[in-house]
Amino acid sequence: MPVKCISKTASAYDYPLLIKQIFSTPLVNFPNQKIQYRNQFSYNYKQFSVRVNKLANALQLSGVKQGDTVAVMDWDSHRYLECFFAIPMMGAILHTINIRLSPDQLVYTITHAEDDVILINKDFVPIIESVKDRLTGVKKLILIADFQDPPQSTIQWDDEYEAMLANADSHFDFCDFDENACATMFYTTGTTGLPKGVYFSHRQLVLHTLGLLSTMNFMNSQASFSAMDVYMPLTPMFHVHAWGFPYMATMIGVHQVYPGRYEPETILKLIRDENVTISHCVPTILHMLLNTPSIQDMDLSKWQVIIGGSALPRSLCDEAIKLGINVYAAYGMSETCPVLTFSNIKPHLKTDDFIENTLLRCKTGLPTPLVHLRVVDPDFNDVPADGRSTGEVIVRAPWLTQGYLKDNEKSEELWDGGWMHTGDIGYMDSENYLQITDRLKDVIKTGGEWISSLELEDAILAHEGVSEAAVIGVPDDKWGERPFAMVVLTNHAREKNVTSDDIKVHLMAFVEKGIIPKYGVPDKIAIVDSIAKTSVGKINKRSLRQQYI
Repeated sequence: MPVKCISKTASAYDYPLLIKQIFSTPLVNFPNQKIQYRNQFSYNYKQFSVRVNKLANALQLSGVKQGDTVAVMDWDSHRYLECFFAIPMMGAILHTINIRLSPDQLVYTITHAEDDVILINKDFVPIIESVKDRLTGVKKLILIADFQDPPQSTIQWDDEYEAMLANADSHFDFCDFDENACATMFYTTGTTGLPKGVYFSHRQLVLHTLGLLSTMNFMNSQASFSAMDVYMPLTPMFHVHAWGFPYMATMIGVHQVYPGRYEPETILKLIRDENVTISHCVPTILHMLLNTPSIQDMDLSKWQVIIGGSALPRSLCDEAIKLGINVYAAYGMSETCPVLTFSNIKPHLKTDDFIENTLLRCKTGLPTPLVHLRVVDPDFNDVPADGRSTGEVIVRAPWLTQGYLKDNEKSEELWDGGWMHTGDIGYMDSENYLQITDRLKDVIKTGGEWISSLELEDAILAHEGVSEAAVIGVPDDKWGERPFAMVVLTNHAREKNVTSDDIKVHLMAFVEKGIIPKYGVPDKIAIVDSIAKTSVGKINKRSLRQQYI
């Protein structure tokens, strides 16, 4: 017998899950709450609403219509937040351009996305100028002068952001449309091949916002987010919607702070002056801030930092906790909107033991509400949740990209068997915490045994003289592959002439404790000045393989 759907009164309102529903909430609850951009500009939610309406009108006057794609190249700013809302709310598609792409990749993504209009911060004019003749499909280029005089350029600008808003009407009729309409898109920063386009609907973004808010508040754990917080993103807004936090922050009406270009002293000053209580970033950003001398004089006991993009090293977690920072891990991907797990500490697992507390915070985490997550073997069977048995992490959730833009083959690979394949290897423990141990393509097979590059990196980073570390597998005639480590030393360790042999001795302590196998100790450890990273601050292992293999 088929299911019986509810009957619908002819005059009943269907209430599509559109981004405009998020937008309206703070205007009811906290219309006078502040949104701050660096030390240059601030306004409240009522004024933010007016500017969102003005932006929609200005874009419409520029010829933007439903289904068109409007791209943005800007630092984290109040303007970007306006674009997060105005563009999808008018029925257009927001393309958040990765500002760190190479010129060829930039042209590829703009062309592949079929961008109609691009809003460009003055700092990115040189790169656009170098490729402007190749952007044949773009109809309008709009300058973001950022409160300064326009830069010298041969580009014929169609408008300037603030001038465009100044001349626009302050009311726009954001009509209803299908909640499955595409709202946003961007390109993955994968380390192989051309960037891949992912896309998300209004419905997906609304549900992700609600899921994210619920996972931060339902467990009475160290994670929390409320209207009393002060939020500042330290993940670029072009990168997976800044992990979806700006939508959540706007919905609950928090005081928001946007730092513009990431400069350590500026960020720390904003944290201090605006009393920032919650941020999120990749490990390299937190590492950068912890190594800024002025942080030692700050009270960071009210600052909550969620780490994602890469695993949270225990050494970094230890250092942050000692400064009073409430730091812990989360996990997701560009393809997943992105949040899948949070390392919420269950009430019965709370402990005053420093080591155990750090271990819990560094776990990949528990699936958020509405995320169904499995760890499977090559035959698609679930592996035991015993804290040891590893497999590939596959997921279902209502906010996962439904494919790669214009790439059916890779889309089918992504969704093989009706589950999204993350390409990550991990295990579940008896409390159902996930722990990612490696990427499928990064795991090292030596003499028939698997070695996790992430576990080796974590052990190396526990050495007090190590600032950064990366491990890759290199070919070996006898063993097939052997781990090869690259290490950046701290300034103090360089002065003390710490050597690769010192680090090997350090690793043997982990062998003796049974944390890593003896065959996991790298034969060669290179002391290097820097380690290659992707455009979003992750270690670029493809580049390292090209360099060292």
